[in-house]
Amino acid sequence: MLGDLSRVEKIYLRTGYTDMRKQLDGLIDIIQYSFRLDPYSNSLFLFCGKRADRIKAVHYEGDGFCLFYKRYENGRLKWPRTGEEARQISHQQLRWLLDRSSPGRSGNGIPQSPGNPKIPYKYWKILLFYGTMVPSEQEGFQPMPDIEQEYKKQIKELEQQIRLLKEQVDFLTRKLYGTKSEKTSALEIEGQMSLFNEMESCADPDAHEPDLVEVEKHLRKRKHAGQREKLIKDIPRSKVLHTIDEREQICEKCGSVMAKVGEEFVRTEVQFIPASLKVIDHYRETYECRTCRKNGTPYMEKSPVPHPPVMHSLASASTIAWLIHQKFELGIPLYRQEKEWEALGLSLGRATMSNWLLCVYRDWLSHVAGRLRQELLKQEYLHIDETHVQVLKEPGRKNTSDSYMWVYCSIKDCKQPVRYFEYQPGRGGKYPEAFLKGYAGYIHTDAYSGYNGVKGVTRCLCYTHLRRAFVDALPKDIHGTEASTPAEAVVRLNKLFEIEKELDGLDPEQKKKERINREKPLLEAFWSWAEINSAGELPKSKLHTAFQYALNNRQEFFNYLEDGNCSISNSLAENCIRPFVIGRKNWLFAGSPKGAAASAGIYTLVETAKANGLDAMKYIKYILSDMPGSRFLENPEYLDDYLPWDPMVQERCR
Repeated sequence: MLGDLSRVEKIYLRTGYTDMRKQLDGLIDIIQYSFRLDPYSNSLFLFCGKRADRIKAVHYEGDGFCLFYKRYENGRLKWPRTGEEARQISHQQLRWLLDRSSPGRSGNGIPQSPGNPKIPYKYWKILLFYGTMVPSEQEGFQPMPDIEQEYKKQIKELEQQIRLLKEQVDFLTRKLYGTKSEKTSALEIEGQMSLFNEMESCADPDAHEPDLVEVEKHLRKRKHAGQREKLIKDIPRSKVLHTIDEREQICEKCGSVMAKVGEEFVRTEVQFIPASLKVIDHYRETYECRTCRKNGTPYMEKSPVPHPPVMHSLASASTIAWLIHQKFELGIPLYRQEKEWEALGLSLGRATMSNWLLCVYRDWLSHVAGRLRQELLKQEYLHIDETHVQVLKEPGRKNTSDSYMWVYCSIKDCKQPVRYFEYQPGRGGKYPEAFLKGYAGYIHTDAYSGYNGVKGVTRCLCYTHLRRAFVDALPKDIHGTEASTPAEAVVRLNKLFEIEKELDGLDPEQKKKERINREKPLLEAFWSWAEINSAGELPKSKLHTAFQYALNNRQEFFNYLEDGNCSISNSLAENCIRPFVIGRKNWLFAGSPKGAAASAGIYTLVETAKANGLDAMKYIKYILSDMPGSRFLENPEYLDDYLPWDPMVQERCR
């Protein structure tokens, strides 16, 4: 310790004044870079403040640094002020500095013997110490707490934070510039996983021994006859015959008139005929009974006229159907359609088109969408997903707030599939709770906690989401050792999807048996492996998050084994909501809550029509042509005639 000067080989003081706010790291920098001395040597380094009433000393104790501090209550030190250099002093001169008095100064500016023994001072205190220290028994020394472990903990936390940030940067870079495919071949982990299944994946019992000389054959892609005819078989066609003018049907050799001997096929091409508009003026005839007129009781009758989809407007069923096709199937916003209509000869504003869509949804389409919801909730199996959408003019909310579009779908093998979209201002669990109130069945979802409050249902979680979590955990270097664990998880989950492809087409009972026999052992092995390998992973890392995603929802991932109609993936709901997501990139936001609700209802009809094999534009046109004027409000059963699986609808709208 400082009191035992025999252990100190050399003593240095810094001439001039030192900023007493500097702590241990700053003073060590002065020793190492300004003095060009070794701070780890058995030397004592002294520093004085500008007011000459405070001293700091640095000493390396062999297993850590000590920083000492002393302040005088009265008097000042006679410290050498010239220059900023390290000046060596003797042990005796150091003892005078440690004495209970204000030291004097010799002619060379080095502190000498005390001048006034009655001036009080503050004892030296050990401020910082790196390493393990035994408290000194010498009077005046008060060792401070050991903070080595605290610094080590802080360093470890910073290293973990750097690792997490680097992982996040790599993840976002891959999302921005990397491949979007989640296929194993695109991820290039097949070679990586040879560490685990090399013999199984490479074994081929039918492989033949190679010859001494084997020439690689050039394989040319075979052209299949009839492919072009399949593409154009449903398109009207006409024949164009190219002839020679009669005046030119003269033989160039002898001048005789030539005769036609046959014709030759040259090529087939598809001609594009641009859309065109036609104005239709509706008139109706009026009939009068002349006999009643002669008898003084005139009677007249007018012919019936179909009701328009929008009263007092130019809109027809075909016009509205084309608007819906452009916006909700092709994702073309209304402001772009303005230019197309103008090119066709009609100056049609986006506000007018928007009003037309709102009116037809309110008066006609909303009733069919509501009937589809009733049919959907009768089904025992559902797929559910949601995505955000920006809606303007929501009461009590900013325009930048996120609202959500929810989608509820029938399963793949349903005979009457429904795709129901619902707009809601939030993502809370209360929205699926309200929609599914009284429902009892299986729902396929992701692990979002908002579905936990839905009562009376059995949740089947999506293995595609689980696999995606491990794909996101793959590092930048896909062939490095850090990639082995997430890559193995991906390969294990791929085996489930391979078995599901083999089971596709089986009846539910047989599929259930095969799943229990073939897939359940794989699932149990995967979760046992996950429990072992999750230990020690960095908290909040992508891999740790993926393991927790699996371990925290084990039962929900196993629920699909209970019924052969259930699926291991919720990709069907994601595919259903994809047209909405693509359209959202173009039109960006909904102008009002009413507009968002109307969009949800129209998407319901369009996607349900496509799921039932219908042409969505023909289906919308059929509803808007036939439904206005019907008494469906008085007789709700009339709405069944407009459901997409109705035989008449199937006949007219394919």
